[in-house]
Amino acid sequence: MKRLTALLTAICLCVCLTRHADAAELNCSVEINAEQLANASPETFSSLRELIAEYLNTTAFTSAEYSPVEKIECKFFFTITAYNDNTVAGSLQVQSNRPIFGSSYISPILNFKDSDISFQYTPGDRIVRTSSSVERNLAAILDFYAFLIIALDSDTFAPSGGEAAYEAAANIVQLARVTGEKGWRAIDDQRNRASLLAAITEGPASKIRELLYSYHRTGLDIMGISPDKGRAAIAKALSMLDNIAAAAPMSVVLSMVRDAKLDEIVNIFSKGTRDERKAILTTLSEIYPTEKSRLESLKD
Repeated sequence: MKRLTALLTAICLCVCLTRHADAAELNCSVEINAEQLANASPETFSSLRELIAEYLNTTAFTSAEYSPVEKIECKFFFTITAYNDNTVAGSLQVQSNRPIFGSSYISPILNFKDSDISFQYTPGDRIVRTSSSVERNLAAILDFYAFLIIALDSDTFAPSGGEAAYEAAANIVQLARVTGEKGWRAIDDQRNRASLLAAITEGPASKIRELLYSYHRTGLDIMGISPDKGRAAIAKALSMLDNIAAAAPMSVVLSMVRDAKLDEIVNIFSKGTRDERKAILTTLSEIYPTEKSRLESLKD
């Protein structure tokens, strides 16, 4: 009887663990480049990479259920420039993608470089989530970008779909401000974490959320059925980007779209009609005057 009870307990535990793993939203690859350092062993950052990857890929950040095929593909690429007294410093490139309905194409959603990150790390550390305070900056950074990825992805599937995740990211920003760590005050830098979130959720640049939905759900998702209708919907969505540029010409949202979507947009409209190419070229040239070489294929 004791063996049967133990077996049933083990089975229940395995089921619970499996359900928890399936609930995690991200399928994230993590890379760490520490080639600039001479004072740290490779094992130190190999352990850190494994720790971060396990955390991002097994944590359920929201109450939503994600099946394995629904998990959001993303990548965290750390470049470490300093490691002194257990303090890691460097930059972080965060990327996320979204599958397009009826095709094998994967569309980039986020491609953002956080140029100034730092956090405490000692081999053997664990990452612990807390919702009421920020105990470790590493956990705060990872949680922030996880929620941002989920929010942006959700916005591409439903109007204002990412609201709850944006609120969770905003809560992290509010709690982290008091720590004195860099990146959590929008007033300090127009391209840090806090500035990016504020731009997406507040003011004229927040139209990016509506743009993301229209661009992907009413544009890219129907390209396989009707390329002409898909391009027309995308062109209409990009008129919102023109409005954002007019109202907030220095917004980080514009560079966010440039870094994640510009090549994709050019590729889509390079297959369009002459009038479509001309209209999009005019719009993009005004918004991104320094990107002439990337817009070349839109010209006649």
